[in-house]
Amino acid sequence: MQVQQSGADLLERPLLNKDTGFDEAERDIFGLRGLLPSRVATIDEQVCLELEHIRRKSDDLERFIGLSSLQDRNETLFYRVLLENLEEFMPIVYTPTVGRACQSFSHILRRPRGLWITPADRDRIPDLLRNARPDSFASGVGVDDVRLIVATDNERILGLGDQGAGGMGIPVGKLSLYTAGAGIYPSHTLPVSLDVGTDNEDLLADPAYVGYRQRRLRGAEYDDFLEAFVAAILDVCPRAILQWEDFKQHNAIRILDRYRHRITSFNDDIQGTGAVVLAGILAAVRAVGRPLAEQRFVFLGAGAAGTGIARLVRAALMADGLDAASAKRAIVTVDTKGLVFADRDPLDDDKREFALSGEELASYGFAALRPAARLDLAAVVAAVKPTMLIGTSGVPGAFTEVAIREMAAHAERPVVFPLSNPTAKTEAVPADILAWTDGRALIATGSPFESVNVGGTDHVIGQANNVFIFPGMGLGAIVAEAREITDEMFLLAARTLAGMVSPERLAVGALYPAVSELRQVSREIAAKVVCQSRDCGVGRLYRDDEVFDAVDSAMWYPDYLPYRPAS
Repeated sequence: MQVQQSGADLLERPLLNKDTGFDEAERDIFGLRGLLPSRVATIDEQVCLELEHIRRKSDDLERFIGLSSLQDRNETLFYRVLLENLEEFMPIVYTPTVGRACQSFSHILRRPRGLWITPADRDRIPDLLRNARPDSFASGVGVDDVRLIVATDNERILGLGDQGAGGMGIPVGKLSLYTAGAGIYPSHTLPVSLDVGTDNEDLLADPAYVGYRQRRLRGAEYDDFLEAFVAAILDVCPRAILQWEDFKQHNAIRILDRYRHRITSFNDDIQGTGAVVLAGILAAVRAVGRPLAEQRFVFLGAGAAGTGIARLVRAALMADGLDAASAKRAIVTVDTKGLVFADRDPLDDDKREFALSGEELASYGFAALRPAARLDLAAVVAAVKPTMLIGTSGVPGAFTEVAIREMAAHAERPVVFPLSNPTAKTEAVPADILAWTDGRALIATGSPFESVNVGGTDHVIGQANNVFIFPGMGLGAIVAEAREITDEMFLLAARTLAGMVSPERLAVGALYPAVSELRQVSREIAAKVVCQSRDCGVGRLYRDDEVFDAVDSAMWYPDYLPYRPAS
């Protein structure tokens, strides 16, 4: 690698710094003599030392801070540590610990990362993007080389709601997983906080709060702000893919629908969640031995995540042979006000897509329901007799013993997905679900859980983590230079992921591959995305025999390169 910097300036650049990994010749060439201890360490030796540092900490938030500090100092070493220890550290850099980090953000912030944009910046967003050349960028890499942006307005962070400026922890964490999981080079990524204010009273009252200390921007001014942001990306970073992250339900759906054909973009909470959950469903179908078209679904939660899952499940049902009416009827949703049906009052417009019609209600044995009728989960489960129960409600304990036992009474292998995270928000814990179903349930969760022993048999709890989808999706879109990210790509990603669950893992109840297989999963999904981009006319025209080579060449492995001075 050609490097322009030298001396202390070089040591201060996280993506270039090797700490004690600079060899003797590099110390002479780049003026590092006296600035480092005399010992030259290999990156493997440095990894061992960093593991000692992190594992010495007794609290997960402190481990998060320690890993963040390493990322701020030496990114290559950070990603090597993360990649080689994904099972251990993914729950630290992302869910569930990242939720605590977002809540405490103003009090643990050491070194700001990414780009912060407020309503006061609306008319100068292109200039802000041009300022976003991090000091970690290698020589010759500028903001026009940014290929992947993760942006949030911080309003629906995990299941924690409005976290204001603290929501920046999510784009930073997601992009770390893009690099660890798919090898996207760090300097080609940019986390963005659209800091449009907060309605979180605790944050507004906190003297240490670092964010834009105003009430949230709403209405036409909010839409104008987003329009200016998208226009600026198209102008300054024309090759960038934009991932919308943790927007509140109504905004999430309409923003995705508004911009997905104008800028290469997707919403991970809607489409990524839909794909990873569908993958778990398809793996469960393999384990149960009954086709997807015979399954019945009840969704608890009708927000952006629930809608995204339901949309992709409907597409998969139709691809499996059901007509549109039958596919819709197989999906029943319940929200905080009970069963979602067309005549219910009130009913949000974005929930009408999966609201049951009068005819569909009758088919499940519901008598004519008054607009104000409220049917809870247990009543819906008793009537619908679902084989699959999907939770995205954010309400802890919402999968009650009554509802789960009712489901188990008619489903031989109940498939139960309590997906809300962090852990404190989960609809039910796996141990309870297995106890209420006599160990028959197949379970996937949104947050990581340990295996559960029932009657001497260990049940492995797979995590329906979007990390199995979005790194491969982003990598594939970058390699393909895709002009659009289509629903078919997410359907293909789900099928690819489901097909990578080994028979051995299915036998112990795991519906997803091991996290240690993440790079292999991302590689396979990326290749499918490249081919789909080509076949539907929105990406480069790779030959089949070129696809994996193109994907492999785009995947960075964190290791030290020899440096020479830039000419």
